[in-house]
Amino acid sequence: MKIEEGLDYYYNEEGKMVLTAHYLLNRGYCCGNGCRHCPYDYLQVPEPRRTALLKDRKEDNRDTD
Repeated sequence: MKIEEGLDYYYNEEGKMVLTAHYLLNRGYCCGNGCRHCPYDYLQVPEPRRTALLKDRKEDNRDTD
C-alpha cells in the first residue's frame, strides 16, 4: 500500500512524520502508541497515559474552537 504525503502523513516542525486520521482510520485499529491523530480515542494505550492524552486532546480542541 502506497501512502501519500498530505493525505496519509505530514512532517511536523521537528521533521518527524505524523500519520493523519485518514491513514489511521484506513489501518483499522488503535496501535497503542498514542498517535497524535488517533481516531480510536487511544483504546489500546495503557492508563494513565490514555486519560492524559484524552485530556490533552480536549484542551487542544478548546483552543482551536
